[in-house]
Amino acid sequence: MPATLDGQLVVAISSRALFDFEEENQHFEAHDDRAYMQLQLERLDRAAKPGVAFSLVNKLLAFNSSTEQKVEVVILSRNDPVSGMRVFRSAKHYGLMIQRGVFTRGESPWRYLKPLNANLFLSTNEADVRSALMAGVPAARVFPHSARASDAHPNEVRIAFDGDAVLFSDEAERVYQVDGLDAFQAHELERARTPLAAGPFKPLLIALQRLQQEPSHGMRIRTALVTARSAPAHERAIRTLMDWHIEVDQAMFLGGLRKGEFLREFEPDFFFDDQTGHIEAAAAHVPSGHVAMGISNP
Repeated sequence: MPATLDGQLVVAISSRALFDFEEENQHFEAHDDRAYMQLQLERLDRAAKPGVAFSLVNKLLAFNSSTEQKVEVVILSRNDPVSGMRVFRSAKHYGLMIQRGVFTRGESPWRYLKPLNANLFLSTNEADVRSALMAGVPAARVFPHSARASDAHPNEVRIAFDGDAVLFSDEAERVYQVDGLDAFQAHELERARTPLAAGPFKPLLIALQRLQQEPSHGMRIRTALVTARSAPAHERAIRTLMDWHIEVDQAMFLGGLRKGEFLREFEPDFFFDDQTGHIEAAAAHVPSGHVAMGISNP
């Protein structure tokens, strides 16, 4: 029978999101793709340093065992096939069981997300991320200079999500940006028992909960909602998750406080937000990715 990824959590990731190829990328920008290819070939036997999303990938792959594959990670990269050899060798060096990859040498690879049935796409390329989101795939632009994840929770995948325009639709955010905070609070209080429409990352949250509920080998998932909402607008967010039969482990209703310091204490392997300002502040503390959806991202 042909191989299949059915039933697995599939993460598609660019090589630059998984490994630290910033020096090589500067070489590419200063020269061309052939110079980049040559540099990668010269460094073939030198393992690349871990990148921003390395911890997330490493921990998700730990849900697999010798008898059961629950998570599949696929390299989906604008790199050339020759440079792809270094990506696979670097993965092997760190014990990452990554076997599949698509290398497109400068062309956008997002169309391959559909045959992969990807649950998540992480890339440093904004255009590719936007295309993926428009195609209905949860996707985020990785900030390559983000802080690396803490090693304090080796048996726990920690992921933090913003609410509006990430887990939820941007319905309420539109009210806030057009009419202000008071109108937003009144709008959400009036609709406290009306679930919000799904945002682009609801499918990922469902997939993570499904993975969490399956028997594992000592690995756990811990999720957090980190939002600028505050009471009384908190209730609609909580009731929406309840209506979806989804549980999050922590919720932070910060009322406009800067998220970075709170995320530093939560120590996620990755944080997703739709506003670049929040991501830039968070990136000083934790691995972060921008979700280019909603009214904040025309």
